[in-house]
Amino acid sequence: MLSYVTRRIIATIPVVLIVAFFVFSLLYLAPGDPAAIIAGDQATPADVDRIRESLGLDRPFLVRFFDWLWRILQGDLGTSIFTNLPVSHMIQQRIEPTLSLMVLTLFLSLSCAIPMGVIAAWKHGTWVDRAVMMTAVFGFSTPVFVIGYLLAYFFALKLDWLPVQGFTSISHGLFPFLRNLILPAVALGLVYMALIARITRATMLDVLSQDYVRTAKAKGVGQRGILFLHALKNAAVPIVTIVGIGFAALIGGAVVTESVFAIPGLGRLTVDAILRRDYPVIQGVVLLFSCVYVLVNLGVDLLYTLFDPRIRY
Repeated sequence: MLSYVTRRIIATIPVVLIVAFFVFSLLYLAPGDPAAIIAGDQATPADVDRIRESLGLDRPFLVRFFDWLWRILQGDLGTSIFTNLPVSHMIQQRIEPTLSLMVLTLFLSLSCAIPMGVIAAWKHGTWVDRAVMMTAVFGFSTPVFVIGYLLAYFFALKLDWLPVQGFTSISHGLFPFLRNLILPAVALGLVYMALIARITRATMLDVLSQDYVRTAKAKGVGQRGILFLHALKNAAVPIVTIVGIGFAALIGGAVVTESVFAIPGLGRLTVDAILRRDYPVIQGVVLLFSCVYVLVNLGVDLLYTLFDPRIRY
């Protein structure tokens, strides 16, 4: 087990390096001269040269990349062009809203989607199954911003039950914290929940048709024990896989959701940095999201061995 975990951790190192290389290349893949774009239309050639020198664009590409990577390893993500603040400090200021939104979304999605998928498989072919699948299709096919605006219109503007925007830290109390986050978490989680529910249903249908499930029924095992002790445990590997894969959609959806509900998190920071062409901030945030996604998939690989001990790569 220890050797397997060690191999999986070592295998992520080249992946992170490749991700870092592509993130650094964002500055140079963008059309046009980055220094001229940042300087603006009214800038003089001297201003453009000064910005190009400050960004290190006058040095060879690989030299700049390894210098940037070395500073990253030391915890230096660079300095914002417009605010002149360290990027790591800006991320630290914005990480709580994004982390809170994603944790609450994960909790709501998993606590709703897995029981929905299990019940749909159990009641296969009935109105319950069709209702769950219709909900899943609606959630998966509707853009996050559309769901967000609909929720904000009905629950915030029409009914005045919840605030339409903003964020309250959990240090100010659990109720104000949840009151601000429940709408964006539902809007973001509906797509994620639909994906997990569909995979759970399909996997459970396959597992429930296996011989050992029929044997358990013949031995008098109750329906709850069959569903949650026998079938769900053996269906866990595909479910955990789709949770890890869907995490990328969760990250992308967080950017849109934070813009809709004016949450001052990393998503809003990313959008603002893109609009202002603040490349160090864009690189820092994208690198953070990418590394988190790599670590989530590493965790998924390690969870495989808990649900299915036969898996050893």
